[in-house]
Amino acid sequence: MRKSALAAATVLAMMATSAAFAAQPAAGDGAAQHPEAAQRWRPSAEDLSAILDGRIAELKTALKLNAEQEKSWPAFEQAIRDNAKARRYRMAASRDQPRPGDPIDRMRRRAETMTQTAASLERLADAAKPLYQSLDEGQKHRFAFLIRTLAPHRAAFRGPEHDHRGPPGR
Repeated sequence: MRKSALAAATVLAMMATSAAFAAQPAAGDGAAQHPEAAQRWRPSAEDLSAILDGRIAELKTALKLNAEQEKSWPAFEQAIRDNAKARRYRMAASRDQPRPGDPIDRMRRRAETMTQTAASLERLADAAKPLYQSLDEGQKHRFAFLIRTLAPHRAAFRGPEHDHRGPPGR
């Protein structure tokens, strides 16, 4: 039953992501004729929550935790959720503030954001350590691979042309 619920949550998150991408207008679809189409889609809090739930479920399912390892999971999962919540809060606060014209002010604001991000990431690492230390080698490989899906990436909601490596085939 529990595995079914986790699998359903994963599928739901994948479907939400696919539906969101499908709803986006393709480039060159007459954005000049429809100014509202020129605005980039932003995921809602509900979208982000569903995606996070699916990614957490995917990680837990892939790890196949034993009873002893399960004891470390709740603290780790809560740290993931707290980290995501703090990031959403920082992003919303940043969107609400006007961009400073002074480059020194921009550097200071960015430094403050980086400090907050570092503290949040440290709390996540502290919560992950007991779980990670209890994993066998196979679980550690899956953990290392899948933990990246939980990391926030600005390119997560954009196409590959925005990836820092450039467009495919380059």
